Amino acid sequence: MINKVHHIAIICSDYEISKTFYTEVLGFTILREVYRTERQSYKLDLAVNGIYAIELFSFPEQVKRPSRPEATGLRHLAFEVDQLDEVVDTLLNKGVEAEPIRIDEFTGKRFTFIADPDQLPIEFYEK
Repeated sequence: MINKVHHIAIICSDYEISKTFYTEVLGFTILREVYRTERQSYKLDLAVNGIYAIELFSFPEQVKRPSRPEATGLRHLAFEVDQLDEVVDTLLNKGVEAEPIRIDEFTGKRFTFIADPDQLPIEFYEK
């Protein structure tokens, strides 16, 4: 029935800050950026390795969603990486601190978390 995850939609509180974070810090590429006058909203389509992955939205008003303590709903986004230490170093050089690296008790793989500008938890999971 389902083929794959098509995209992830994120509503941000500050469009320019989040656009910079997802493109310049995390390295997503812009596929399309549209300002929708009727909604007073930007829609930014982002790709990873050429594959459409994230829709970043801005709206004039939005409701804050708690991420800590953990709340019902989407818990975090997780991205696979080849070398976790390199990712953590790159992020730190861009001013983004990662949590201490942990080991997944079920797979034995290493992972860590950061937060986007709106405190959305983002996980990096080593391949």
